[in-house]
Amino acid sequence: MIEETPSVVAAVVGTATTPASLPTASTILPPRLVRSISSTEDELECSLHYLPKPLMREFGHVFNDQYLRFYDDDEHSTMALGRANDNGGSSGLRLLAIPTNQRAREDLVAVGDHIEEEKDRLLNVFLDFGKYICQTLRSKGFWADYIDPCSGLPMISLNCNKVYSEVDGMECMLNYKAYNAGFCKILIHPKWGSAVYPATIFAHAPPEVAKNLIESLPLGSESK
Repeated sequence: MIEETPSVVAAVVGTATTPASLPTASTILPPRLVRSISSTEDELECSLHYLPKPLMREFGHVFNDQYLRFYDDDEHSTMALGRANDNGGSSGLRLLAIPTNQRAREDLVAVGDHIEEEKDRLLNVFLDFGKYICQTLRSKGFWADYIDPCSGLPMISLNCNKVYSEVDGMECMLNYKAYNAGFCKILIHPKWGSAVYPATIFAHAPPEVAKNLIESLPLGSESK
């Protein structure tokens, strides 16, 4: 997938592959294929990570202090404290990232109605998934938000105008490779090559809570 803006990769070129990447130091749960929330046919690769230091600054630019303001609400604060106490106390709250990748069915560099339909399909699969993960974590009293793959901006947090670079995030958290092609940056998945659509969810929660949520999702065909 090609990153056309500073935010998100938006097209696929070729099918080159790279060797499988080893887990990085930030990895809590390595990549696994899970089924989407709304369809048994669509699958996403997702993993769980402590937000690594190289991404802390970008996270701050994108979200400002939104994750802290979330707990200004007494109900959220009480819920989060109670849940955190069950998972090691308030010190158990950590900034987390859940990077996702989808395998595209079309070469998104091409043009045509079928290409636009594929982009819409990938977008909708992630939006349903991101909404489910964030709603579940927020219902437990923890802050969570997901990045709009079209704009690179947060979907839930307001007054945020700094875009998030999906390619940079995948390079940092998953050790996936990328290369420049003119003004575009192309992400290379170790199995799918450049036929990949990345998008990321962020959370402030006990790692065990996020880990249990991901592990509760039905596995995709290749993960069984």
